[in-house]
Formats: sequence, C-alpha cells, structure tokens
Amino acid sequence: MRYVALLRGVNAGGNRRVPKAEFQAVLEGLGFRDVLVYINSGNAVFTSDGAAVSSDVQAALEGRFGFAIPTLVLRGEKVQEIAAAIPPDWTNDAPKPDKSGQKSDVLYLFDEINTPDILERLGYNPDIETMYYVDGAVIANITRANQMKGSLQKIIGTKLYANMTVRNVNTARKLAELIE
Repeated sequence: MRYVALLRGVNAGGNRRVPKAEFQAVLEGLGFRDVLVYINSGNAVFTSDGAAVSSDVQAALEGRFGFAIPTLVLRGEKVQEIAAAIPPDWTNDAPKPDKSGQKSDVLYLFDEINTPDILERLGYNPDIETMYYVDGAVIANITRANQMKGSLQKIIGTKLYANMTVRNVNTARKLAELIE
C-alpha cells in the first residue's frame, strides 16, 4: 500500500533541518520501499506491506534528528481524495507587489482536530475566504490582498495550528500524483 508522510515544521528558515537523503534513509530503515522525498519541506511517498503508523515514523525521525517532529502518515488513497476535492481553478499564485492573485492551501489535520466543526474553530470568515472540510483536511483559498486577515494567519502559534501541517495546493496535487 502507498502512503504519504508529512512532517510539520521542518526546514523552515534553516531551522529543524531534516535533509532529504536522511529523511529517505529513516523511512527505508523502517522497511518502507519505493521511497520518494518530494521537495525539502517534509513530504515523502512510500510503499509498505503493513500499516504505516505515524507514531513509528515520528519516533524514528526523532531518534535520528534529536528533536520532536510532528508526523502525519496518510494512506495514499486519502491523499488522492483530498487532492480531488481541491477546486480545479484554485491556484497558489506567487505574491505580487499589487497583492493580486490567490493563495490556496491544504491544511492536513492531525486526529486531535479532524472533526467537521474545524471551520468554526479556525474562525472561518466566508466574507474574505473560502474553506471546505473534507475528512483529514481543510482546503482553503483566499486572495493575496486578504491573506493577512484570513483565519489561518490568526491561529499561527496556537495549539490548533500545532495540530495541522499546511501544504499549498500545488504540493498537495503533486503528492497525489506521486502515489501512482
């Protein structure tokens, strides 16, 4: 069965470094096959004959790197279901000086917050953003002009934010593609 491992809070701003080759080595050391680490932000796709458990991967990573690395392991089918729910016209445009364009993300949810009431808990503001809950994730879109006023900005640093890992829609779609 194919799985995706998503690491939270690594390789951002040069902190909590988890090099791709070492990440791959840890997964292979757990007996996983066909390991592909995608970009250096804590994403890997792999095959396992048994159940791949987030806590096992997290413990192995912490043993290797010496710091806590919140880890979410999802079945490949779940990652594909989430990606399929992203509206096709949602993009993640690069920020521009005039603040035009849009920012679209997938907020992958750890079990503690994976409930249908998550939009309320996020402080979802339908006047400036669009969000959908699908089991395992929130799919979010906001214009670049409103990005700093959005609910995701307001929860950074909270316990709620600590129980999710965010990827832009481009990465979410690519991970779903790499499952094949």
